[in-house]
Amino acid sequence: MANETNELSNALNNLLDTASKLVQQSADLLGSGVKVVVGIVEPLGKTAIDLVGSAANTAGQVLQNVTSAIAPKK
Repeated sequence: MANETNELSNALNNLLDTASKLVQQSADLLGSGVKVVVGIVEPLGKTAIDLVGSAANTAGQVLQNVTSAIAPKK
């Protein structure tokens, strides 16, 4: 009887150990996925911000040129 109890205890311990390892590996996988997504989005966001800044600078230069062409010369 004691042997059966010991085997049941070992089986439950093994089951819980396996379940905890699965949860840990899932958490690690999720963390790695988040790092990959951030690694991809970060450069894209920087490029988009740089593009908007360049477009704003170009629009400002065009406006200055138009203003200079329209303004009366002294």
